[in-house]
Amino acid sequence: MSKKSRILLCYNEPKSMYNNYIGKQLLSDIVIDTSEGDHASHVSEIIGHLQNYFEDVDIAVFNTDIEAVINKILSYAPDAIFNLVETVDGISHYEAYAAGLYELLGIKYTGNTPLCLGTCLDKSKTKQFLHAFGIRTPNFYIAKYNKSINADVFQLKFPVILKLLQEDASIGISEFSVCEDLKDINTRLNFLFDTYKQDVLIEEYITGREFNVAILGETVLPISEIDFTGLPDNYPKIVTYEGKWLPDSIYYQYTNPVCPADLDKNTKEKIEAIALNCFKLLYCRDYARVDVRLSSDNTPYVIEVNPNPDISSDAGFARAAAAAGIIYPELLKRITNFALNRKTHDTKVKV
Repeated sequence: MSKKSRILLCYNEPKSMYNNYIGKQLLSDIVIDTSEGDHASHVSEIIGHLQNYFEDVDIAVFNTDIEAVINKILSYAPDAIFNLVETVDGISHYEAYAAGLYELLGIKYTGNTPLCLGTCLDKSKTKQFLHAFGIRTPNFYIAKYNKSINADVFQLKFPVILKLLQEDASIGISEFSVCEDLKDINTRLNFLFDTYKQDVLIEEYITGREFNVAILGETVLPISEIDFTGLPDNYPKIVTYEGKWLPDSIYYQYTNPVCPADLDKNTKEKIEAIALNCFKLLYCRDYARVDVRLSSDNTPYVIEVNPNPDISSDAGFARAAAAAGIIYPELLKRITNFALNRKTHDTKVKV
């Protein structure tokens, strides 16, 4: 790593994809898309920290004008791209395409590869992959868009939780996402189909403690637990869109992270091993987060693998790093150095 390295920070232009992000009926016609707006607001802070380590730092904003993005990248000729692109034009699966563009141009970049990003965005593919390698993940069923569910084909144990198949940031998840019977499921499906126009993952709901396991390089950082203390009894203990993004909501107030989590040595080591195994099996690199729930018999179930999770200074990943003694600017420097020190392709596409 050289202080003279040229670092180009790429992030996506905020754009709302849906009219409803919170996963329940809105009280007004205002579109609440805090996840996109918050993402952009942290860029200046990250740039400021990077400038303390690297003399030349610039930005490129991803949108549908890909030719302009390519021209910016080529004209700046970065030694590495600090990749913060999560969507393009509000579309989540384009996240993998952005990384693919860096690959084609032969430029080193932070974070995960197109293969990893694309696989992990599709929750059913991730679960099938993990299941094939003997990693426990809740049993699931895929509800196809605009298709109701009947008892003849549905074999899961209740309660279940419904999630959008190809979204992240807890978009569409609310207190109504946990269903107790088939009637509840079809009511919920109708809402999700009408609002988000995509397939839905239905999985058995693990009614236990929930943990986030941040991994930096191949080092497992201190485990964080979601503390649901104080959450009203009629609210299922889950992490919702409101819980992540809306400070005035009940879920935000009563889903508090505790890091490091209070775990006995055996359970802690078991969760760490499973999370690191997921990281390696899904070809994650640089940084990722694995979400785990403990069942009533203390069995860990992987509920999600998140490559390129939020690394804002107030997000869980930075909190876990701090618990490991890694201050926020140092975290950003380490992630950048992963890219700078990485071997790249010998050839690149000529533009």
